[in-house]
Amino acid sequence: MFSHVMLGADNVDASKKFYDAVLGVLGVPEGKADPKGRIFYRTKTGVFGLSKPIDGKAASHANGGTVGFACDSPEKVKAFHDAGVANGGTSIEDPPGWREMGPAKLYLAYLRDPYGNKICALHRG
Repeated sequence: MFSHVMLGADNVDASKKFYDAVLGVLGVPEGKADPKGRIFYRTKTGVFGLSKPIDGKAASHANGGTVGFACDSPEKVKAFHDAGVANGGTSIEDPPGWREMGPAKLYLAYLRDPYGNKICALHRG
């Protein structure tokens, strides 16, 4: 359904450092800059990008929006969370751990990136 997700960042270098760390835990290669200074993380399942807003206004986060990243183990969820906190992110909501959502059992961790975007690492049990 989705081809890509793009987030705004006033300081693309600081955001790249954060996302290189958290996505690196998941085995995603370091983000690469294009000629316009945007950063892209490309995988077989989609593209994640960072860019200064093209309208010239300040970057802001989406209230109610979350970008979720799939993990293949609870340990990677925890490592994603810890890498994020160590690289300018803020832990939010409950600590990393198991949540039961009806019949689904999920291991989740939520962070805000340096610009306030809400991200989540998720492992389906």
